[in-house]
Amino acid sequence: MDKLLAEIRSCTLCLPHLEHGVNPVLAAHKNSRIAIIGQAPGSVVHQTGVPWDDKSGERLRQWLGISKPQFYDPQLMALIPMGFCYPGKGKSGDLPPRKECAAAWHDKLFQELENLELTLLIGSYAQNHYLKDQQLATLTETVKNFHAYMPHTFVLPHPSPRNNIWIKKNPWFESELLPELKQLVASIVNK
Repeated sequence: MDKLLAEIRSCTLCLPHLEHGVNPVLAAHKNSRIAIIGQAPGSVVHQTGVPWDDKSGERLRQWLGISKPQFYDPQLMALIPMGFCYPGKGKSGDLPPRKECAAAWHDKLFQELENLELTLLIGSYAQNHYLKDQQLATLTETVKNFHAYMPHTFVLPHPSPRNNIWIKKNPWFESELLPELKQLVASIVNK
């Protein structure tokens, strides 16, 4: 796993397409029990090199009901974005993650994760890639039917503050989904 992580961190596949340069950001250990598949690092994470080191990460840790040290313990959590480098800004937020990363590295990473019990698919990019024809027509419908993917996969919207309106429009998310997510994560983390 160490050799693979070093290869990924020195990857330059997307360099010609990245205005801000490459800085592949991820964390994993062969003993990781939960894989969090996100979108791509934002500008803050690009600077710090620490996955989910922003407001989205704060909210995600609240959703999971875990502490920052637990979240950043690679023997518990593998933090694997769809695109490992910051893709840059678009008209309405960050650009989509580069597709080269998942194609080049995800299968290799998952072959090394020997103790994986749960995969969290965060946002439409991760869900489109991993669920394929198992996802429903919209992200909202997919997330609302989260039970269909359990117990080894859990689907979530992106925890970005940009999704505050979505969360307010879908009160079931906080009242029904989050308690089940916290319970499932605790059952794995507290073993």
